[in-house]
Parts: sequence; structure tokens; C-alpha cells
Amino acid sequence: MVLLKSQIFRQFPRVIFGISTKKGDTKSIPPFFFNLSLSVGDDPGIVKNNRKNFFKALGLSERSVVLQKQTHSDICTFVNKAGLIGESDAMITDKRHLGLAVSVADCTPIFLFDKKNKAIAAIHSGWRGTKKKIVFKTLKMLQENFNSKAEDIYAYIGPSIGQMNYEVGREVYEQFDPIYSIKRGDKFLLNVKRINYDMLINFGIPKKQIQLSKLCTYEQSDILHSFRRDGAASGRHLGIIALR
Repeated sequence: MVLLKSQIFRQFPRVIFGISTKKGDTKSIPPFFFNLSLSVGDDPGIVKNNRKNFFKALGLSERSVVLQKQTHSDICTFVNKAGLIGESDAMITDKRHLGLAVSVADCTPIFLFDKKNKAIAAIHSGWRGTKKKIVFKTLKMLQENFNSKAEDIYAYIGPSIGQMNYEVGREVYEQFDPIYSIKRGDKFLLNVKRINYDMLINFGIPKKQIQLSKLCTYEQSDILHSFRRDGAASGRHLGIIALR
């Protein structure tokens, strides 16, 4: 099994982290390859087995992972037990051995760790969530509920679709500062990763404490799922952060 790790979190033995890829160690039925979503038409038995193996690779199990029904909202939920919660696109916990899972196939996943207060967060942010500033709202919730300070927070922005492959119409372009877009014909190329990165910076998190993945889900067809690239044939990978 090939998992993606974060260099920024490697320095903290307390943090468990990993993102799945298409290269799993179980059988898959094309067009899906180590898909971890139950909502894309894949065989449920295979998906559950894929999840089991992925969780095991991280030292977790289905009884210690929280999943959310992602709706491109700005809802951030505090969680203290495993299972499937309702509609939410960000989760926060300070409970040990409880994995926060984000499902992705182009949108931007962001993971946070407060080293002082031992709290973590997992965020799913597509362009809608980015417009609603879900990252900033999650940071504010950490601040208000755990007294988290920017200088104690470490962040990883995971693989997502890169700007040169993320074409949007004027109706989306006009919702963001023009500095985050490049015009191409009558369309625009939007840099969602950078918008979220700047939100972290503007909150006060030091640059040296932020890792921005350069991997583009659209381009890395060998290891990453992409809805923009594969449409209905796209699976989903999971990113999970937990505390030992």
C-alpha cells in the first residue's frame, strides 16, 4: 500500500497522519482503484475492505475513525466518538486515537495540529467552502475553544487540483480576488490551494509551520483520484489525522 505522509507532522510522534492513494493492497473492480467512498457506485464490500486496510496501516480501525457527510458547507463539528456524523466539512477533536477523515477527489484537504493544546482538525474545502472561509472559521473555533494560538499551529495542505487544471466560469471567478486567477479564453484558472494557504498565513501561522503539497490530483493519474479528470469513474481517497 502506498500512503502519502506529511513532512510537517513527522516531527510530532503524537500525530498519526496519512492520505490513501490508488495503490492499495486489495483487489478493485475497474474503473475504481482502491476507492474509499461508498457513494460513487463502487462495490460496498470492496470499499469497506479498502477502508479497513487503510485504517489498519495507520494503526486505527473502523471503530476509531470519524467520517462526515461533506456538502461543501462551512460547518465545523467537534467530535469525541467514532462513526458517521451528519453534514459537516470540518472536524475538531482533542481525543486520542480518534481519526478525523476527509474524503477528496480534487477539493483541498487541510489538516491542523495545535502542538500546545494537543488538538487537531481536518477540513474539506472546495471552492464553495473556500469562499465561505471554512479554514478561517475552523481556526477561530480552535482559538475560542482551546485557546489555540497561531504560533502553536502546524498545517498541511494536501494534494488537490492545481490551478492550471482548475478551470472555472466568470460566476466563480468573480467571487474571489482576481490575484488568484489566470484568464484563459473566456474561462479562468482558479488557485484554490493558494487562497487557503493565504488564509492560514493571514491568521498568523508562521510560513515554516505550513506545508503545501505540490501534487495535483488531476495530473497524478497514477496515484490520485480526480473527479475533473475521470468524472463518474473517479473514486475518492481519504486523508486522516489522529492523536496517539
